[in-house]
Amino acid sequence: MSERLETLKKARDRMIEDRDAHAKVLAAPFERDTAERARNKFVEFQALIDALDRAISGESPVPVKN
Repeated sequence: MSERLETLKKARDRMIEDRDAHAKVLAAPFERDTAERARNKFVEFQALIDALDRAISGESPVPVKN
């Protein structure tokens, strides 16, 4: 596995951990200010994870069809 791919996967794992922390806040009893901040951060992290997924898939070799 290339160093770039490994770095992307580590970054993705880190962002998932951060996203999960915000999900726990969202699952807790509702507090308007806290929930709004957590929701915004959750969406931000999810967008970043989706971008990392696209970057990771872009690093994978594409099979050649004959």
